[in-house]
Amino acid sequence: MAGNEQHYVLPRPVFDKPVKLLIVVAPYYKDIADNLLAGARAEIEAAGASCDLVEVPGALEVPTALGMADRLSNFDGYVALGCVIRGETTHYETVCNDSSRALTLLGLQGLAIGNGILTVENRAQAEVRADPDGQNKGGGAAAAALHLIALRHKWGRVDKPVGFRPWEEYRLAGDPGEGSTGA
Repeated sequence: MAGNEQHYVLPRPVFDKPVKLLIVVAPYYKDIADNLLAGARAEIEAAGASCDLVEVPGALEVPTALGMADRLSNFDGYVALGCVIRGETTHYETVCNDSSRALTLLGLQGLAIGNGILTVENRAQAEVRADPDGQNKGGGAAAAALHLIALRHKWGRVDKPVGFRPWEEYRLAGDPGEGSTGA
């Protein structure tokens, strides 16, 4: 069982300036979400950082809320929390795959995100993983976000956007149009 295995945990990062995270939680399974949240908050506080919290209806809305917050606010990083328990339909695969994929895409755009959305077969698995005194996946997600923030601080904040630029930005910048050789 994975819960009995030993694994290495990186030392907690140290920050020389205030760090603020946003925790986005889907409390569909409220008791599990509360445990994830307790673990995340404890890790954030232990690192000397602060956090805000927003709730969304389900795991599929978590990445949307993170993307909105990144565009409209000024957080250093994000913690995604929630739980998806397998049911009788294929909806489980859709929610697991799409929420994870969306968080990954946001991360590739430069957001420092710790993914604490549990994807489990049953409630018992979720309870063990969410327990702050057990596997503490909420704390692990917060730690992941903090480590990514530390990397951003180490390498310097990127001033230019990461990813694709809309065509309109190229046109307004005077870049050569489609089919142009640039000469």
